[in-house]
Amino acid sequence: MYDIIIVGAGPAGMTAGIYARRANKSVLIIDKGSFGGQITFSPKIENYPAFNEISGTELADKILEQALALGVDVEIDTVVDIIENEDGNKSVIAQNNTYAAKAVIIAAGAAHRKLGIEGEEKFIGEGISFCAVCDGAFYKDKSVLLIGGGNSAMQEALQLSDVCTKVTMVQNLPYLTGEDKLAEQIAKKDNIAVIYNSTVDSIIENTNGTFAGINIDTNGEKSSLYADGMFVAIGLAPENEPFRNVADLNEFGYIRSSESCLTKTNGVFVAGDCRTKQVRQIATAIADGAVAAIAASKYVK
Repeated sequence: MYDIIIVGAGPAGMTAGIYARRANKSVLIIDKGSFGGQITFSPKIENYPAFNEISGTELADKILEQALALGVDVEIDTVVDIIENEDGNKSVIAQNNTYAAKAVIIAAGAAHRKLGIEGEEKFIGEGISFCAVCDGAFYKDKSVLLIGGGNSAMQEALQLSDVCTKVTMVQNLPYLTGEDKLAEQIAKKDNIAVIYNSTVDSIIENTNGTFAGINIDTNGEKSSLYADGMFVAIGLAPENEPFRNVADLNEFGYIRSSESCLTKTNGVFVAGDCRTKQVRQIATAIADGAVAAIAASKYVK
């Protein structure tokens, strides 16, 4: 049995592991995929203290290296349920194993939101992507569409503009919602265009069934945009269904919690993007990880 099990290995989860180990607690981090969470999709991070510029992957590697050096155990597995036992301990049920802990920190993060239009699933990985770092090279010297207007979308657009001949952003609002610095960089790029007040209606297919572009609605006016591929950056959705038994979810699926990182269940805490909060940044995720780990360590003690 571990003192603390952490579900999720993003910045919040790994930071929680660091703080819990420094409190001399035995710690296991379980994640269903790669370590680092959503920051691994960021080619350039410029708003994290101590680094003028660092890639998301490099930052994630540094945090993981620190956690492992302190003695945090890690497992690749998918958690499907958390059960509170009669003795107060917790059973963390995963696809490949069941793990026991005195306390649990949920730091499951969130996944990319999809457009929810017909045919989208068919073209994911075959014309539609969510990661410029991963797939941008496939569109070298080609034109792409990018849906979204927040920080992530603007970072993706800037990354793509370095390899693509043209990047057309489609934003549903009359302005970009990310940082002013990024908006200024977008405006200086000759090969980035932004179409405002527009939503995606449908996908256009070539006669051979491949991705050709999209039909959009701009203030009620219909038009078509043609490109070699499309990147979607419209935010994230939490993946909290497995934790409904031990935590209250709001209408959007986020775990209800304040800055205290507490849930409705004693000994179950929450940290990072999967909880209700106003600001979702690396800095706030790491803050959550520290708060949750300190609270969980006190609970165990």
